[in-house]
Amino acid sequence: MMRTTVDSPDPLYRKLKSRAARERRSVKDLILRGAEDELEARRKKAKRKISLPLRPGTVRLDNAKIFESIPFP
Repeated sequence: MMRTTVDSPDPLYRKLKSRAARERRSVKDLILRGAEDELEARRKKAKRKISLPLRPGTVRLDNAKIFESIPFP
């Protein structure tokens, strides 16, 4: 297990500590859960499937049209 130090603004830390108390958890648990949620959200976003509403023979596509249809970050 890795150990690290995080500097946080006092108001943010007070909010974390308050929520941790309400949820009967530790601040460490909240921070770890937040980090895991952020990593999971980015992983899901990266694996997002792209579907085009096409039926065979209805639309003529070329590479430029396909490129325009894909949302890039």
